[in-house]
Amino acid sequence: MQIANPPSFNPRPLRLGFLALTDAAPLIAAQELGCFSRRGLTVELCREVGWATIRDKIAYGELDAAHAPAPMLWSTKLGLGSAPADVCTAFLFNLHGNALTLSVRLWEAGVRDAATLREDALRRRGENKLMFGIVFPHSMHHVLLRQWLRDARLDPERDVRIAVVPPAQMFRNLVAGTLDGYCAGEPWNTLAVQQNQGWCPAWSAALAPGHVEKVLMVRSVFVERRAAEHAALVAALTEAAAWCDEPANRPALAQMLSAPAYLNLSATAIEPALLGRFATGTGVTESVPDFLVFHRGKANAPTTDRAATLQNELVTSGLIPRSLLNASLPHRLFREDLYREATANLDPHAHQQLKLPGGAFVSA
Repeated sequence: MQIANPPSFNPRPLRLGFLALTDAAPLIAAQELGCFSRRGLTVELCREVGWATIRDKIAYGELDAAHAPAPMLWSTKLGLGSAPADVCTAFLFNLHGNALTLSVRLWEAGVRDAATLREDALRRRGENKLMFGIVFPHSMHHVLLRQWLRDARLDPERDVRIAVVPPAQMFRNLVAGTLDGYCAGEPWNTLAVQQNQGWCPAWSAALAPGHVEKVLMVRSVFVERRAAEHAALVAALTEAAAWCDEPANRPALAQMLSAPAYLNLSATAIEPALLGRFATGTGVTESVPDFLVFHRGKANAPTTDRAATLQNELVTSGLIPRSLLNASLPHRLFREDLYREATANLDPHAHQQLKLPGGAFVSA
């Protein structure tokens, strides 16, 4: 499959940042399946260590675009925790994809759910408070954790401690005992379960059905000055996301993501969430076909409704003061107009003929 007369762009590679997470799949698949190159794009994928690094490198132009938590658009635009930068998105990577993992130490102490966690947390409300990890202050992980704690009648500000930890360091901190639990994206929950170090009482598809997870974050100046490249980038990612969403492609996708340059983990740690067979570590394997949604249900469209819903969740969770917001911000951050323009001529069936490395076609 070849794009007719792909445009010729600046020979300097586009530098695209990502973290070692399963929901970076559309970015990685677009590179591996040739979605970028067929559109005349030369891309360099840059694996970064944490979300603050992603934010800063976008803000200062060291990255052209990046896989990023959706709420980071708000914090970056408003200058919460950093200098403000004019950012936006025209592509959503996925819906859902996170889970809450608690240590086996809590299980051995009798914790089985939110209610029994509350008993343990209240016993430890002094200097030995329970410590939970989140990946970034302004993230759905933080929203979900705070929601789960409040449902357990725990005050996130008073009854526990919450620390920011890069996703890839969550597991080792759980093992070391510096974290009692965390809310993170895959595969870091499954890894804890498979290594008998953690168990999962909740996951985001159940806690907040339909929630937006990661976005393609760019500076607005990039969209303005390199509009054609940006449009090609969005089209390539949308095509790759459609491929990633086909159940028949998920085993191959797990193998692709497992490569040293990407997640650098066994495919057996990556597959369960992709296949919708999520082992919770309590002897139960849940059927969660929507654990990760990459494309279906118009998942890639950054609609104003989705942005407004997310903005309200950030306010309700106490992560952003309502006084800093205005009614036009969701529309300025989620650029559905740019997404529609970029994908207007995209063949909805093109992903069915994408060629895997090695020459094999995979078609759902």
